[in-house]
Formats: sequence, C-alpha cells, structure tokens
Amino acid sequence: MERIYLDHGATTPLSREVLEEMMPYLTEKYGNPSSIHSFGREAKKAIEDAREKVAKAINADPGEIVFTGGGTEADNLAIKGIARGYRHKGNHIITSAVEHHAVLDACLSLQKEGFEVTVLPVDEYGMVSVDDVKNAITDKTILITIMHANNEVGTIQPIAEIGAIAKERGVYFHTDAVQTVGKIPVDVKELKVDLLSLSAHKIYGPKGVGALYVRKGLKLEPLTNGGGQERKRRPGTENVAGIVGLGKAIELAVAEMSVEAERLIKLRDKLIKGVLEKIPYVKLNGHPTLRLPHNANFSVEFVEGESMLLMLDMKGIAASSGSACTSGSLDPSHVLLAMGIPHEVAHGSLRLTLGKSNTEQQVDYVLEVLPGIVERLREMSPLYNQKVLGGE
Repeated sequence: MERIYLDHGATTPLSREVLEEMMPYLTEKYGNPSSIHSFGREAKKAIEDAREKVAKAINADPGEIVFTGGGTEADNLAIKGIARGYRHKGNHIITSAVEHHAVLDACLSLQKEGFEVTVLPVDEYGMVSVDDVKNAITDKTILITIMHANNEVGTIQPIAEIGAIAKERGVYFHTDAVQTVGKIPVDVKELKVDLLSLSAHKIYGPKGVGALYVRKGLKLEPLTNGGGQERKRRPGTENVAGIVGLGKAIELAVAEMSVEAERLIKLRDKLIKGVLEKIPYVKLNGHPTLRLPHNANFSVEFVEGESMLLMLDMKGIAASSGSACTSGSLDPSHVLLAMGIPHEVAHGSLRLTLGKSNTEQQVDYVLEVLPGIVERLREMSPLYNQKVLGGE
C-alpha cells in the first residue's frame, strides 16, 4: 500500500540536496566556529554563507539574522528578549487568540514578571482585525506579535497593515512566519516587521534549527547566558550542519516557490472542492482565498477527529487534526474555538497539508477513501442518528 503524507504543516522530509550540503559538516568539517585555526574558520564561513542565504530570502541584512534551535526558540527569544530589553518603556504586549502556543505561552509567561497581555479575538476565518490592533495599543505597549499565517487553518493575516500601525505608534512588531517562509513571498521591509521567526523543518530542512530576524538597532535580551556566539544573542556552540541545512533549504524553497505554490493551489482547491461536494455536514475552516497554498482544514460534524486520523492512517494516509505540537492534548483546537466553532464540532477537525511529494492521483485517492470513513464513523455516532436520521 502506498503511503501518502498529507501532514507537511507538521514537518517535511529532509531534501536530498539539503542533506548533501550538510554531510561534510557532520563528517570531515567538524571544527568549532569559535576556533581560530583552519577547521574553525571553515565552519565559521559555512555559518556566514548560510546567514547570507537566509537574509536574502527575506530581504534582510545578514547581520540581522540570529540562528536558533527552531521556531519555538525564535518566538521566545523575540517576545521575551524585547519585553525584558524594553521593560523601561512599558509592560504591555498585544497578541491574538490563534497564535501558535510558542507565542501565546511565551506572552502569558511574562505576566508573572508584571507584563500585561491583550489577546485579540479573530473573525470566523481566523483573521485578526487591524482596527482591533490599533484600538488595543496604549502608551505602555512595547510589542505586538501576530503570526503571518495560521499553522492550523492557513489564514494569512494583514501583517503589512498591522506593521504600518505599529511603526506609526512606535511599537515593536514580531511575526511568526514559520508557516510562510518559502511558501509565499516574505519581505521584512514590505511587511514592516521588526522581528520575524522561521524554521528549517517546514521547508525540507533539518529539525532543531531556525532563525530570528532582528531589525538592526534593536536591543534583545538573550534567553541564556554563556558564550558570545550570535552577537551574544544566542550563546552556545552553533549547530553548524543544521545551519548549513537551513541555508540550503531556504535557498531552494524561494527558488521553487512560485511554481510549487501554483501546483499546490491546484491540488488544494481540488481537495477542498471534492471534500465539500462528497461529504455532507462539512465546513472549510480558514479564509477561502487568503490562505496558504498547501493548507486545507475541515470541520467534520458528528465525527471524532482522532478516529478519523486512525482510519485514514490504516488506508495509508497521514493527516492531522491541528498543530502537531499539541497532538497529545484531548482538548479541541484553541484556534477553532477562537473562530467560534462549537466545542463538539471542533473535535472533528481534519487538517490536510500538501507538499512536494503529493500528486493529483493521491488527492483522488483521498477523495475516494475519506467519504466512506466519515460515513462509517457517523453510523456509530448517537448524535448523528439523533439529529440527522431522526433517531431511526
């Protein structure tokens, strides 16, 4: 049985070209980048080359890129680093109800240090209102953090408009772009952001490495103390092979982006149309058009999401019901609840995220298999029998 991977929002396979670029730094080029001998200089140069690639991909300066251990660390460094670095200017942070937990939990953890956090609501599509952001700003606001696009429902936020307001009001602005870099155009100047997080493993790079763009001139308190690496913003011996992998992955992703996005949009739209036509009591979650090229998220009524995933897995299809980072939780998605989806419907969510390996034939197979799975699960649902079949 062919295995079909439709969980590219959770992670992507490491591309062969990226692995080839990394291999020398896992074997013969093992120097510590802080060493002054030739082995160290070789490793240092590899890091700086990768820094240039990351900077070029998002229209930043290489000196504005800080390498981290992933997207979660980049989010925490941005939020806590700015909050603690500019505590003298204010103690108010603005975020949204649909952020990744790396952002939400980082913001809420700062409440213990005396910071105030405003969590903005979203509309039915998971979109933040620009006016809500504007109205939430006070003279104590030092940071706004709103994601570029949602990891669960794929909705793309009005980042450039929020960035213009933040700039006008003298408030620092961070965006979590883990789901957008390499998928849609990301330009830090056009988006008017001061800080931006990204991760390698969402773009066919290695796990455990990411980066944070920090606009020149910003004061950022490090999360950890130790050496002087990454201009003292992220101490510790660098993950050279991982950083090299991120550099290659982002270079490839940006080069292939327009062609791949066009291909994925066709597959995504075919998938959405097919699911909505073939299965009753199903709703598309997220914005119908302002969404990521590879994301399709549905609420399937009268079905438990986990049962659906297990049955799809038995048919060789890997999918998810939301963020992989909260897959151990029994609670429904905080994103869907924030969008006003009822608790019992949010439990039946299905996220299908496409990638390089997916074909039209695979989408056809999913559309062939999924309706039968939903039908079987609904036959076992007392709620379905009661509400739809009238208790027959």
